[in-house]
Amino acid sequence: MRDERKEKRIQNLKEAMKKERGYLPASYVYMADHDVDFMEAYNNLYEKGLTDGKFLPAKTRELIAIALLAYRGLGDAVYEHAKRALRLGARKEEIMEAIETSIIPGGAPTWATGMQALVRIEEDEKTFRKE
Repeated sequence: MRDERKEKRIQNLKEAMKKERGYLPASYVYMADHDVDFMEAYNNLYEKGLTDGKFLPAKTRELIAIALLAYRGLGDAVYEHAKRALRLGARKEEIMEAIETSIIPGGAPTWATGMQALVRIEEDEKTFRKE
């Protein structure tokens, strides 16, 4: 049985991850519950890489992440990071340019993955406006 301090630590970590990202994948919940030390270390790395840096703001770092995730063909991740970029103040046009930039080093499949995520955001917005 886990002690109350560890349970509180796990809960705080989950809340912090969800607040920072805007979502919390089931795999992160599982890891926090089963290996909080690892998940805290991973979250620290995430924060170092995707929050404000010394020279690049979090929004710019997200645009870089979007292009890399598109290159890897990870459409759902592109979608989530694009939503986070928007929350951080990016405009859809900036996300589109990051995706356009990815076509030269990454090829058409990279561009298509990125654009599918952007179209998905547009569709979400249309659905949200109707409700």
